[in-house]
Amino acid sequence: MTGRTVVTAAKEFPRPQADQRARRLRALRLNSAGISVMLLVQYGLGIGVNLYAEVPDADHGVGILVAAGRALTSQPVALALHTALGLLMLVAGVTVLVRAIRAPHRLAIAASALGFAAIIGAAVSGATFVSSDHDSASLAMGLLTGVALLCYLANLLTVVPSAKASEG
Repeated sequence: MTGRTVVTAAKEFPRPQADQRARRLRALRLNSAGISVMLLVQYGLGIGVNLYAEVPDADHGVGILVAAGRALTSQPVALALHTALGLLMLVAGVTVLVRAIRAPHRLAIAASALGFAAIIGAAVSGATFVSSDHDSASLAMGLLTGVALLCYLANLLTVVPSAKASEG
């Protein structure tokens, strides 16, 4: 030995559980931002369909599920895109809700559950509109889309992606 003394600095490493929660909160925020963009695009498509597209008469009175299926596979193309994006948003809504539960973040769970319920309501209203051509169904679809957007924006405002974040 040469008489040297080795000094090591103690480093503070984040706890794995806190680090995992921070990653989950970041993912929740990212998914909330993504579904917010999807909702804005969907809202724009919906306005375009409402103003410029005509639902085929064959789709009226066929029932909600058949109307949704026909909207996906027939003209106008804008209606098919609107329907397809709506179905993708159902999947995205489930994803955001699961991420909120796994985080766990109470406010985000509540907002995500309400947002997902609003998306389901908007989808049912949309299929009802295609089936019945009632203006009230179109209005409900637009209003529920706005409710869902507010819920996911609330996630962006309340979820703090740091390991020291509170549960909300």
